[in-house]
Amino acid sequence: MLQSQQCVQSERAVGCQQLQPLHPAAGRGTGLCAQRSTGRRHTGEGGVIQDPYIGFNDINYKWIVQDDWTYSRTFTLPPEMRHWQKVILVCEGIDTISTVVLNTIPIAKTQNMFIRYTVDVTKIIKEENYIEIRFQSAVHWAKEKRGQHAYTVPPDCPPKVQKGDCHVNFIRKAQCSFSWDWGPSFPTQGIWKDIRIEAYNLIHLDYISYTSVFDNVTSQWAVVVEPVFDALTMKVLPAHIVIRIPKLCLDQSQDLSIVPGLQAYQVITRINKNTSVDLWWPNGYGLQSGYNMSVTFYFEGGYIIENTTKIYFRTVELVEEPIDGSPGLSFYMKINGIPIFLKGSNWIPADSFQDRVNSDRYRNLLQSAVDANMNTLRVWGGGIYESEEFYNLCDDLGIMVWQDFMFACSLYPSDDWFLDTVREEVVHQIRRLKSHPCIIVWSGNNENEAAIASDWFSIPSYMKDVYVKDYLTLYIKTVRELVLEMDGTRPFIASSPTNGKETVEENWLSKDPYDDHYGDVHYYNYMTDCWNWTSYPKPRLASEYGFQSWPSFSTIHKVSVPEDWSYSSNFSSHRQHHESGNEQMMFQAALHYKMPVNKDPMKQFHDTLYLTQVMQAQCVKLQTEFYRRSQSEIVNGRGFTMGALYWQLNDIWQAPSWSSIEYGGKWKMLHYYARDFFAPAAVSAFEDQDTLNIYGVSDLLKDSSFQLAITVHQWDSLVPLCKRLTDDFVLNARSSRVIYREPIAELLGRCGNTTRQRSVVVYYLLHSGEISAKNWHFLSSPAEAQGLLKSNITVSITVDGAAYVFTLISSSPAAFVWLDVWDIAGRFSDNGFLLTEEKTVVYFYAWAPTTTSDLRKSLHISTIQDIYQ
Repeated sequence: MLQSQQCVQSERAVGCQQLQPLHPAAGRGTGLCAQRSTGRRHTGEGGVIQDPYIGFNDINYKWIVQDDWTYSRTFTLPPEMRHWQKVILVCEGIDTISTVVLNTIPIAKTQNMFIRYTVDVTKIIKEENYIEIRFQSAVHWAKEKRGQHAYTVPPDCPPKVQKGDCHVNFIRKAQCSFSWDWGPSFPTQGIWKDIRIEAYNLIHLDYISYTSVFDNVTSQWAVVVEPVFDALTMKVLPAHIVIRIPKLCLDQSQDLSIVPGLQAYQVITRINKNTSVDLWWPNGYGLQSGYNMSVTFYFEGGYIIENTTKIYFRTVELVEEPIDGSPGLSFYMKINGIPIFLKGSNWIPADSFQDRVNSDRYRNLLQSAVDANMNTLRVWGGGIYESEEFYNLCDDLGIMVWQDFMFACSLYPSDDWFLDTVREEVVHQIRRLKSHPCIIVWSGNNENEAAIASDWFSIPSYMKDVYVKDYLTLYIKTVRELVLEMDGTRPFIASSPTNGKETVEENWLSKDPYDDHYGDVHYYNYMTDCWNWTSYPKPRLASEYGFQSWPSFSTIHKVSVPEDWSYSSNFSSHRQHHESGNEQMMFQAALHYKMPVNKDPMKQFHDTLYLTQVMQAQCVKLQTEFYRRSQSEIVNGRGFTMGALYWQLNDIWQAPSWSSIEYGGKWKMLHYYARDFFAPAAVSAFEDQDTLNIYGVSDLLKDSSFQLAITVHQWDSLVPLCKRLTDDFVLNARSSRVIYREPIAELLGRCGNTTRQRSVVVYYLLHSGEISAKNWHFLSSPAEAQGLLKSNITVSITVDGAAYVFTLISSSPAAFVWLDVWDIAGRFSDNGFLLTEEKTVVYFYAWAPTTTSDLRKSLHISTIQDIYQ
């Protein structure tokens, strides 16, 4: 991972010099002027538009993306830079279609936001300079490209409910920027990463990457350094490289011959096999150890280029092998030789406007993933290759990254111009990202194998071979070949979902990519009861699944007005980009909960938003628990599930979606539940043929002894009806198994002949006398519960160090207890919980300064019984 690059001055010369960025990042006080080519203006006061996320502005501001725009500025070049042998303009990120003009001379055309453009401007640059970047509407350009193509490449347009723009598959830009079923259409055009001037003599380091490789034959680690140099010589340039890792007592040097022009090199240095190397581990499995390393290149004439970085040591292996008692193959990851159950979610862009995604937002979202016991995020293929800061944080936090290439839910052209720009994209991104130990797999696309196999787009039979050829040309002959050539340290899969090796056997397009005997599976079903565990697939790995919910009112409030505050309002309909999504949420909720009823429409809206989060949290909880239970068992040939990545972690704007974290960082009820259902040691219950089954699940690294406590409560009393404590039992490391069974009739009988409707089961693990993994099982739907009272909860708030202590006193049990402090930034230690004790203590961890007074004024408590009038 490249942390820094500097040019070290010797007595005779320096290797290169950089001008301060001409554009630090879009929208950050750069001095750039942007103007529309047409000259028309539709803006707010002072020529500045409102926040595009407010109200219906995604529609109101469509005119912006229909126009062409020009960014321009002047800049002064330090006099000494004009005398260097080569001067280049480096554009790290241009979004997307533009002509770059320097001093009235067009110097580059851009058509891919995922490429770094480097242009030789030695003969053009002056002391005083004027630069323009003339952007063409991405929407119009994509339409033109589609019109020039010999045949339709579906889909032409997104579903109407998304209010989006067409032909996004013809442009190398964030695919979701033309809309998605959870996000708006904002096809941005502008400068989204740095632009700078660099000048150098003799030689320039364009890229450098570092990886570690373990040789199983010699039991020895090696460090692979891969620089890319631009040499301004007419003959071979001798070089000397010195690699130092002080804590591993490594100080080695090698000679290198640099040929003229742009060329990649590889230098391998082996670590003494008797040296103990600390490994990088995923969250929950060990430390994220790394070592400071310096790499110094010495050239004739006193030129020196030095890089400092952090090097990590870890291995990754995708295991696909036969399983006893099951057709098909396994599909799981080994890190450092240890099988890992992938626990986590899917990551989408954190904003439609990337300049708004700062360090605090990255840190908040990724730390929230770790706080919920996640070890994996899948960077989904319809967004962007994330920033260096994102991957650095994942390295530091132990978050494994399943990295898609940016192709999603579409077929794509395979014209020469398209493949050429994709090649540049893949080469650039692999060079940029391969040093990060967090990335454990490259995936060619999102759901495009499934799109062909399941005939999403109703392809005429006479055209199928054409689209199959396009698919194989793009992902197998182009993307895959480059990955195999450039990165042998991590696996590649062609698509997600995929059947893995079986897909390869079927010439890279399986008949059924959703076959749960192979690979990974995406599964969504909104019209089947989510409490029915028999409806779920039992796959090798579940990489997408989920249910929608609305964000809380404090989040919606910021972008809406009072007339919007109804579940049936135009605003509520407009923000829902998934067909029938609002109705599906109500259908699923109505299966187990009563619908909110209140004469106050505002209160009813609040309660409805709350109910969608209750439904989502419980549905995803039950489904995830099912996948974790399935990791050590084969039932009817299915199982050995080794991953659960629900859709989705974060939001791109304030709207209903599948996320567990709202736009702005507030945790939904689901995220609190994720912390529990992803716990290292967990318990979950389900019924089969009127028998209660409780499983224990362990991701611990060693076998551990526990007891299971089971308590039955009636809804109208805090006094337990009965309790049972099992004998000690052992949960084996990284496994799951049944730890308790009891027929429901026996359970009710020994607890005073209570009924399903009047009772709830609470259960938890005891380890050395300490309670962990507390969970509950409803014996009937809450809608049928008898004796459940409206809440009578009092709260006191005190301060304990960095935390605020909420002490809740209740006179009766309460379900789905939700503590909300409006928009005070922070999270609770627990939320959305089942309250069965008179006194409950919950901690609030503020992310910004606040007071007990502010918290007390902002606090609102909801329970499931409170939403019924």
